[in-house]
Amino acid sequence: MSTMSADPFATEMTADERVLHITEAAAKRLNAMIEAEGGKDLMLRVTVSGGGCSGFQYGFTFDDKVTPDDLTFERDGVKVVTDEMSMNLLAGSEVDYKDELVGAYFAINNPNAASSCGCGTSFAV
Repeated sequence: MSTMSADPFATEMTADERVLHITEAAAKRLNAMIEAEGGKDLMLRVTVSGGGCSGFQYGFTFDDKVTPDDLTFERDGVKVVTDEMSMNLLAGSEVDYKDELVGAYFAINNPNAASSCGCGTSFAV
């Protein structure tokens, strides 16, 4: 017996696919930032919204609340949280921290993105 989703474009993801990886570099930087803020309950919230120059854009904020719609991922004592809708576009992605000549920033390595723009915060599927 098969069940149909209300969304004809939705695909079923396994628990293994519904994951957001956190690199060691991202975990170290988050630990330092959270310690500097003095908020041991702070988490990095990663969101995806419509917009940007490629169709979707990533958002990064600190949050100290988890809602029933959130998924939480942890590495080395830091937590990254995202909502169910964002997870549909982030599944299998990696949160990384880059410290390069052009600047330091959090980046998403997203296997679901067909393309992204030069700024690194905008992508298309």
